[in-house]
Amino acid sequence: MRIRTYLLAASLTTTGLLALPLTATAAPADPAPLVGDFDGDGYADLAVGVPSGTVGGKAKAGYVSVVFGGEDGPGTGGVRRITQATVEVPGTPETGDRFGAAVTTAHVDDDQYADLVIGAPGEDLGAKTDAGSVTVLYGTGDGFALADTAARGEHVGDAYGLALAAADFTGDTDVDLAIGGKDKVVANLNPYAARTEPVMADRMGGRAPVMTTGDFDSDGSPELAVAYYTQNQPSTQSHIQLYRHNTDMSRFTGYWNSDNGAANALAAGDFNGDGHDDLALGDCREIADENIDNPCGPERFAKGGGIHIHYGSSRGLVWEGQTLNQDTPGVPGVAETGDDFGNALTVVDIDADGMDDLIAGAPGEAIGGAARAGSVTVLKGGAQGILDASGAANANASAFQQDSPGIPGAAEKGDAFGAALTTADHNGDGRPDLSAAAPGENASAGGVWELPSVTASGVKALTPNSLGLPASSHPYAYGAVLAR
Repeated sequence: MRIRTYLLAASLTTTGLLALPLTATAAPADPAPLVGDFDGDGYADLAVGVPSGTVGGKAKAGYVSVVFGGEDGPGTGGVRRITQATVEVPGTPETGDRFGAAVTTAHVDDDQYADLVIGAPGEDLGAKTDAGSVTVLYGTGDGFALADTAARGEHVGDAYGLALAAADFTGDTDVDLAIGGKDKVVANLNPYAARTEPVMADRMGGRAPVMTTGDFDSDGSPELAVAYYTQNQPSTQSHIQLYRHNTDMSRFTGYWNSDNGAANALAAGDFNGDGHDDLALGDCREIADENIDNPCGPERFAKGGGIHIHYGSSRGLVWEGQTLNQDTPGVPGVAETGDDFGNALTVVDIDADGMDDLIAGAPGEAIGGAARAGSVTVLKGGAQGILDASGAANANASAFQQDSPGIPGAAEKGDAFGAALTTADHNGDGRPDLSAAAPGENASAGGVWELPSVTASGVKALTPNSLGLPASSHPYAYGAVLAR
């Protein structure tokens, strides 16, 4: 079975097995644990980070809203609010902690229950203001149990927990964490203890690094992909880099680099079904004009936000790839400045054909006269990848926005529908469902739209009001942070 990383939502809940001869020692394999199922009930759960949320009167202390899955999707299994005042969670809610600024899921302790990994980049550690911290909260049959602190920032302003990714980087079958901080990425190879080691350090302009993981050379061990950029600090630079854990050297080493290309989103998947993970760069553009020309593909595809895909091979990512935007034949919509097409990406095999599909958010898309109302585009994988041999999107590409039939609400200025995306089987029917956020909805109260089986049938909206979340002194921007 090909390696799948913990950042990608699983489209199936069981592993595929070859037929074996009937012998006394043959036994069926246990089903793979469902990604994102914290309570083990067979339904994936939705975790939403609310770093701007008020807790105990502390502004922007932050929390995570866990919406448990059920037969009718998220919400039918209940809702739980996780804060640093929660019994299992280390620490204390403090102003500006921003607990929930990054969230991901992983099976850290190897049981059937998914675990929740939470970043708090504004956490103060003694005199070290904004040092940041990362917490692992372990799933159990009744939701959650004990927790560990997986990382603590070492210096003032480290901001550990700005970004998170999880995978088995070392090949020992245990989950490791990649942790983004200010101008650095570190790794924890034992999430039960708060010990980290460096992965890379460079200027990032105060932004969180963009990270994902994938096995791009199919050697059985996933790599870490990192994108970041800075402008005029003191010079302009941008990079998209791959790192792997070198067992002989006992550290992470960089082995692939794209200078001058900046991406706001990364996603890994096998779009052409050849057994190698591919890397999609969302809202990709050239920042500096030196060294490498067109690091995000032909410049004409940059308008409105371009998506560039590097395809995997036995030797890693191939430089030449496919580039598309909303002017590409077969892609719904029209490329317009400010669309931010690809600003959010998620990957899943919607129709179980063995080729992953790519879902892209364009939160800046204007719908009618509503600026930045936002939209979501579903692009199908195929034998040639996301584009066919003629350079057009594969058949059945589709788009959703809040004026689409079946989508509750209306497209309004600043909704930013599609600003964050994730997929998982929240209703237990064996097919992946799409969660699409609109954090600007209702004066930035926000919300998450649940599209069962990635269709506009039976869609429902999860909002702070419908979930009964307590009042906050700052807008929730609910959905801006979704766990994957």
